[in-house]
Amino acid sequence: MSTSETTTNGVCIEVDASYAAEHSAPQLGQWFFLYTIRISNVGDETVQLLSRHWIITDATGKVEEVRGPGVVGEQPVLQPGEAFQYTSGCPLATPWGSMRGRYEMRAAGGTRFQAEIMTFELRQPDALH
Repeated sequence: MSTSETTTNGVCIEVDASYAAEHSAPQLGQWFFLYTIRISNVGDETVQLLSRHWIITDATGKVEEVRGPGVVGEQPVLQPGEAFQYTSGCPLATPWGSMRGRYEMRAAGGTRFQAEIMTFELRQPDALH
């Protein structure tokens, strides 16, 4: 399991990523990884997640960028002290790679900011790197 944690403007983002063997087919060049993200409002102002931007890199150095509104179909609003957690997945054509990104957030006063998501590894447990 790979993890990362970072806090930007009172928004703490924790990631746990793991290999999903049951959704993978290495013999076909398909590896699938699950990641669970917990977004916590550790600040003193209500915030809303507006959009996501992921940068996914596989073992060959191929980079794919994913952008879109919200996460898992939601744009959660977090009061101070509240958290939102979700699990999603990422397919790769190699047995390891990495992800990093950011969420565009809006504070109650209207200010927008980028909450960074630190790099975390996607790795099949027995893959050599």
